[in-house]
Amino acid sequence: MHKQLVRTKPILAHTDTGLKKCLTAFDLALLGIGCAIGTGIFVLTGIAAATQSGPAVVLSFIIAGVASGFAALAYAELASSIGGSGSAYGYSYVAFGEFTAWVMGWILLLEYGVGAAAVANGWAGYFVNTLANFNLHLPETITKAPMLGGIINLPAFGIIWVLTILLMIGVKESARFNNIIVLVKLCTIAIFIGIASMHLNTDNWHPFMPYGWFSTLENGKNIGVLAGASLVFFAYFGFDAVSTAAEEAKNPQRDLPIGLLASLVFCTVVYIIVSGLLTGIVSYTELNVPSPVAYALSKIGHTWASTLVATGVLAGLITVLLVLLYGLTRILFAMSRDGLIPPVFSRINPDRQTPTRVILLCGLVVSLVAGFIPLGELAETVNIGTLASFVMVCVGVIVLRIRHPALKRPFKNPWNPLIPVLGILSCGALMTFLPASTWFRFCIWILIGIVVYFSYSIHHSKLKS
Repeated sequence: MHKQLVRTKPILAHTDTGLKKCLTAFDLALLGIGCAIGTGIFVLTGIAAATQSGPAVVLSFIIAGVASGFAALAYAELASSIGGSGSAYGYSYVAFGEFTAWVMGWILLLEYGVGAAAVANGWAGYFVNTLANFNLHLPETITKAPMLGGIINLPAFGIIWVLTILLMIGVKESARFNNIIVLVKLCTIAIFIGIASMHLNTDNWHPFMPYGWFSTLENGKNIGVLAGASLVFFAYFGFDAVSTAAEEAKNPQRDLPIGLLASLVFCTVVYIIVSGLLTGIVSYTELNVPSPVAYALSKIGHTWASTLVATGVLAGLITVLLVLLYGLTRILFAMSRDGLIPPVFSRINPDRQTPTRVILLCGLVVSLVAGFIPLGELAETVNIGTLASFVMVCVGVIVLRIRHPALKRPFKNPWNPLIPVLGILSCGALMTFLPASTWFRFCIWILIGIVVYFSYSIHHSKLKS
């Protein structure tokens, strides 16, 4: 066996991790749906339509969905053949070795941590809007980040701590809560689709592509369908969270591919329908608001439905937050267990069978980011991290096919290596459409991670030779 695979075996073959194996394929699929259907569709759809794609935001979702599909197939193969918690972090360890795995894990921390903060911002927008419908108005000083003229986004800060406590209680209880709220969220979407389909005005779809495919404005902002795809890609990184649950799945080799692919296909169909209806009932120019779905319903005279949908969205975004926080804690747990971050964060509470300390750490950091940084800056930063992780997973499939052709693969990609190559090209292309400022922040984050690795992680790794 290749030396690199032997070195990484300890992080991928834990038979007794202390985590409770209790999640079914149904739980995993709803985990993916619960994470994917959220800010991307309820918040960013309006922003992307108004500022980048126009009604052609439907095409943006399709392009992002196709790119995600290639990555999902790569994830499914690695999840079934390698397993282990940590998602792309664990897969990169097997394919490329410790340093690349560390960089990948560092990127995932950005993806999940900042992603949770971005969703908390979106949730706070709907929360404030819902209270306003009942004539309850919160002062801007406690509902906006300092950059927007406030002191702290207190609703975003507070919801993170509510879910942190829930995760500490236990994963099965959290999954059961997620399943219930996902059903509420899907009912909310069904209400919107039912009402919007009766008020569709195709005139709102003209012009369909007001910003073209892609262009850059004088201020450096990218616009067009492809730029919109790079923004709404935020809606697709949820299915990645399914792979972080490998060590708590009852039958990971069978259930993980099912959960990954089922959640992606379902969510893509929903995104296309909702984005098409949203831009069909009101002009895309009006959708640059914190709660575009609720706003659109109130605009066509359905105030009661607007309030109902806003309430449902509040519940729905909570599941997104829950899954993102869950994924973040499991990635940190895996990295801590391997010695790359302090081992205190991989200790399991024997009563609850959850990594309590790492959950508290995540709650503290994410709540501070959510409370003090606005949504727009967060979403684009998440996307570049997500796209980078998707590219690495696709590369990992190709590398392992070459280095370890005999590795058992319960799920095997068809047309190899075409699928992972298409995943690399499509996700890599979407990365190029992100703003230069996003690339700058991403590179700074990577440099910080490299410094941390060589100053701490490389000296404490449990897997070093």
